[in-house]
Amino acid sequence: MFCTTFGSFNSLGSSLSSLGRTAAVPGELALVFQTGGQASSFTLFLPLILIMGVFYFLMILPAQRRQKKVTEMLKNLKVGDKVITTGGLYGTIAGLENDAIQLRIAEQVKVKMSRSAIAGIQAEEKEN
Repeated sequence: MFCTTFGSFNSLGSSLSSLGRTAAVPGELALVFQTGGQASSFTLFLPLILIMGVFYFLMILPAQRRQKKVTEMLKNLKVGDKVITTGGLYGTIAGLENDAIQLRIAEQVKVKMSRSAIAGIQAEEKEN
């Protein structure tokens, strides 16, 4: 193995001497080998960059879209909407405040809770 490495230095020295130089300076050898190493370091980071891109498009972007829909739904709540809470309570909105709502869960029973506790609006029931 030493012979092959020594041979590659010899060929490098001869290629430098063909450029009009008589001998290769060790700093020049390091510079020649570094330029080849830069391309390989980029190829090492390329899979990492691709994985980060896939994560962004498969995980982060859909989560941002979902959060935007939830924020829009909470902003557009109005009195009379039938909702379900994150705790599983079904009810009708009886009153709205800045960051809270009054939810009617039964006749004469109203509960005050945070808007962020609303999981979604109930789907319309179809009667058969």
